[in-house]
Amino acid sequence: MIDLTPWLSAPAWHIAFSGGLDSTVLLHLLADHARTHATPPLHAIHIHHGLQPAADTWPEHCKAVCERLGIKLTIIRVQIAPGASLEQAARNARYSAFQESLSSGDVLFTGQHRDDQAETLLFRLLRGAGLRGLTAMPVQRPLGQGILARPLLNVSRAQLHNYAQAHGLSWIEDPSNTDTAFARNFLRGEVFPLLQQRWPQASQNLARSAEHLGEALGLLDELAQADLAVAGEGAPAIWSSLDSLDLATLAALSPARQRNALQYWLSLRTRLPDSRHWAGWADLRDAAIDAQPVWQLTDGKLARSHGRIWWLSGDWLQPVADGLRWEQPTSPLPLPGNGSVSLQGSTPGDLRIAYRRGGEVLDVPGRGKRDLKRLLNELQVPHFMRGRLPLLYSGERLLAVANLPELGWADCQLHWQPPTNAQGLS
Repeated sequence: MIDLTPWLSAPAWHIAFSGGLDSTVLLHLLADHARTHATPPLHAIHIHHGLQPAADTWPEHCKAVCERLGIKLTIIRVQIAPGASLEQAARNARYSAFQESLSSGDVLFTGQHRDDQAETLLFRLLRGAGLRGLTAMPVQRPLGQGILARPLLNVSRAQLHNYAQAHGLSWIEDPSNTDTAFARNFLRGEVFPLLQQRWPQASQNLARSAEHLGEALGLLDELAQADLAVAGEGAPAIWSSLDSLDLATLAALSPARQRNALQYWLSLRTRLPDSRHWAGWADLRDAAIDAQPVWQLTDGKLARSHGRIWWLSGDWLQPVADGLRWEQPTSPLPLPGNGSVSLQGSTPGDLRIAYRRGGEVLDVPGRGKRDLKRLLNELQVPHFMRGRLPLLYSGERLLAVANLPELGWADCQLHWQPPTNAQGLS
């Protein structure tokens, strides 16, 4: 029924085992394959969301199934973050737990099948999704240190049901699956039966359409990569650890091509905005040359400064703590939420790290005392970075500005390792 050859060299196999029909059949297939072939160690993971009373009995069911098959089971309880979409919050919690369970190269198998593929396409069409949202679920994709694999995508729900009955399998029926207040359940329970009465191959044809759309997206991704290769040039070497793009290069493209390039770039860093929120890009792009616009996105933000757009996430979104004493300048000093600094050269005592408040003056060798704001303007330091740029003081005297050797005191240089620009869910 399935081909597991692509994943035989993995260090370990894991299966997302909910106890429902799909994952039960998949677990049985994997266990059967492991009995007759050389395969990686197999391990089941059950995520307990605790969203309904019936779910409290599911871990025991899953445990009993795994014991009969001789498969190790891990049960992980997750907390669901409050939000507008309970389904999305549960999915985020589930996949976060899966990701943390995978070691390098491990494979996580999930039970999505051909009908899921078709339902996803129709659901997203009804929501007005673009091409990126309409493409087929891939057979595999990266997940944390490992891979998420979907070996059942060419198998129908009816085939899974027939297999389960033929092998005497028992599975959990989630009561929420019959609640047609959920859009997917309405499609599955009310819409697809009607479609298949009139077009028996509806699910198969829709799934095939999703594959065709995936091919089209692949071509657009190639175009985006070419555009981004040009837009990525010219980044200041001193700030190369931050992802940025040249604004003029992007703005010279057609609007549709701009969106295509940005969708590809952003999809690697955050959940994409829907069509209503793409006005944020126009506002960022078209703001006055001396403005400092920001486009807030789900997992970070885009800031514009000195002709480039910069992606900021993770610690870059957190405030910094001011006024840190540096008791041992021979060792690096961690900066809460802002990386760390180290010192090269000799300095006076009574050292501390602070951040800009305005009005700072620096004694620059050969130039005398200069206003720090003007100096940062001369060096084209991005606006969003100026409030995070560590300043080295001896008492009340400003000695050096991190990573800017032009703004150092004698032989004293302050080196800053900026915070991690953590990537969002893709």
